[in-house]
Amino acid sequence: MSHLIQQGVFVFRFRYLNKFTGFFRKFFLNAMGMKIGNGTIMTKSYISWPHQVVIGKNCILENNLYFKYDGIWKKGPSIIIKDNVFIGFGCEFNIRENIVIGNHCNIASGCRFIDHDHGIKAGQLIGPQIGPVKAIELGEDVWLGCNVIILKGVIIGDGAVVGAGSVVTTSILPNEIWAGIPARKISERK
Repeated sequence: MSHLIQQGVFVFRFRYLNKFTGFFRKFFLNAMGMKIGNGTIMTKSYISWPHQVVIGKNCILENNLYFKYDGIWKKGPSIIIKDNVFIGFGCEFNIRENIVIGNHCNIASGCRFIDHDHGIKAGQLIGPQIGPVKAIELGEDVWLGCNVIILKGVIIGDGAVVGAGSVVTTSILPNEIWAGIPARKISERK
């Protein structure tokens, strides 16, 4: 009997309560300029500039996502997530230029996307220096394992896989499998 009660509470909490609260989050964020597609339930997330974010249809978003547009107000969007994308718990999008996530991508928990650096000129404080900025792009059907870091200028081709804990500093061709710090090609999908 207790397992039926536990199962009922679980179903209510994660199916119905999330949809109910997600409806109000989605309504509020749409009013703030964010675009969220049909079938996508908005979870508890941090969003610095909602008008900079576009999320497509039927995306699955876990809690504690950070959509941080790192700059002053400008016309958006700069963070574009297409349809049928899964984004795991605690992922961070720290974007100054642009990021595009293709359809059907799977992004595991803890992934980070950073499209800019600090400047490192000697004789000046590092923090206030303006550093290089370059957009990030993920093709369709890309899978990133847990805690992957994608740095500025990286383009990941369709169907590529990146192993957990990797740091990606260079672009990846379609259907390649990469892993490591820094990430290197280890195989190909066949």
